[in-house]
Amino acid sequence: MDEIDDPRIRSVVVVGGGTAGWMTAAALVQHFRTTPLKITVVESSDIGTIGVGEATIPTLRRFYGQLGLRDDDVMRATQATCKLGIRFLDWSGPGSDFIHPFGLYGQDVKGIGFHHYWLKQRRAGDAAPLAAYSLGASLAAGGKFVQPSPNPPSQLSVFDWALHLDAGLFAQHLRAYAEAGGCARIDARIRAVELRPEDGFVRALTLDDGREVEGDLFVDCSGFKGLVIGEALGVGFEDWGRWLPCDAAYAVQSENRPGDAPAPFTRVTARSAGWQWGIPLRHRAGNGLVFSSAHLSDDQALAELMPHLLGDPLTEARRIPFRPGRRAQAWARNCVAIGLSSGFLEPLESTSIALIETGIERLKALFPDRRFAQPILDEFNDQTAREMERVRDFIILHYKLNRRTDTDFWRDCRAMAVPETLERKIALWTARGQFVRYRWEMFHPASWLAIYDGFGLYPDHHDPAVDAMDPAYLARSLAEMRANIADFVARTPDHAQFLTGLDPAASAAPASAA
Repeated sequence: MDEIDDPRIRSVVVVGGGTAGWMTAAALVQHFRTTPLKITVVESSDIGTIGVGEATIPTLRRFYGQLGLRDDDVMRATQATCKLGIRFLDWSGPGSDFIHPFGLYGQDVKGIGFHHYWLKQRRAGDAAPLAAYSLGASLAAGGKFVQPSPNPPSQLSVFDWALHLDAGLFAQHLRAYAEAGGCARIDARIRAVELRPEDGFVRALTLDDGREVEGDLFVDCSGFKGLVIGEALGVGFEDWGRWLPCDAAYAVQSENRPGDAPAPFTRVTARSAGWQWGIPLRHRAGNGLVFSSAHLSDDQALAELMPHLLGDPLTEARRIPFRPGRRAQAWARNCVAIGLSSGFLEPLESTSIALIETGIERLKALFPDRRFAQPILDEFNDQTAREMERVRDFIILHYKLNRRTDTDFWRDCRAMAVPETLERKIALWTARGQFVRYRWEMFHPASWLAIYDGFGLYPDHHDPAVDAMDPAYLARSLAEMRANIADFVARTPDHAQFLTGLDPAASAAPASAA
């Protein structure tokens, strides 16, 4: 069968390595393992990666699970710790504190969300916090960890977990996996991107040693630079800075203090014009400050960051400028952008790696042939745009609902107009305690509930159907839920004990891609 009769993609060239490039390569190697598809990664060992995406959400575990990799193997290979959620400090003023957990709250009854029962009880004077009905939040607050039951006995037992990991080690782990499955790697700088004169499609990459790398499909994982999608194909960028004013970060690694047990959550602390992250790993910690350069100078940013590291610094603080927003098209002609080349949202909710995962899943589901039918590209671009907008709205929510009064930055964030899609969500929540659901959303109602509660935004009314429940019975039921969770947490080992159980002598070699 010649090329005219067989339009199937024969070769995929991944432009750039790092987390996005090697996740893409590993997933495609596994997905197309029984086909003759050739996959090549072009990366330069002289070019560093951003490497600050060390906090993840639970979807990552399902991503590498599809590759046949196990949690304990990945954790050993990446010096990972467990993550049950994100702890937000000082976002409503000094001393404020809440956790956004990976899990549910309470037990729904008769098709009515648990939060309606809790809201009624709260109005009746019960001061028990919403977090007391979340097993995930309670475990995180107690520094405890246990793997969830594969068959939870009730909704009250449902929680999930993710990893804090060394992103560089994770990329190495997936590189070994991909190469074991037949992926080729070329270590070189890209000097030029050659386009076909007849249609503007990418024909080949010209390397610094003069070689050409041809391909049918190019996946741009070149980071902020967008070497192919942006520089070569000229795809524009939609700037979201009017809603997300932070445009720079400083990142620094630090030692683990002797005797300090790594927390099973990511720490996110509000500062004068942005926020600071703290991510505990087994061999070190990741720290950084995301800030608005219009409100804070570089010297001021460093002065806020450095005294609050999780340990003594191991590296110099590195400045990372960025623009929040997305490409106008994530797929143009025969190039798909995945990772930072497709857009960027600050890592407030640890979504950078998750957006890589969903981009890869879309590519697998909509994998084209060499005709590159426009409906395929249109669907990919629509799904990508909608998902990034939904994540954008969730991040904006944190800034909009902040209750700080100490700086212009926070006052301006609270006063800003938000996108109509987010405005509708907030309006429905405050009017009726209900959640608007859009297509391609990464964050589900329990996550929105966590943020609404964390910032003290409550609806004017609860579901009137809950009034049919006897008040005394409701009070007893909620007390039993709290007691059951508290008892479970008290019997659960510390997070540090779980990490000790990971055999450090076990092989960290990845499983075969076959």
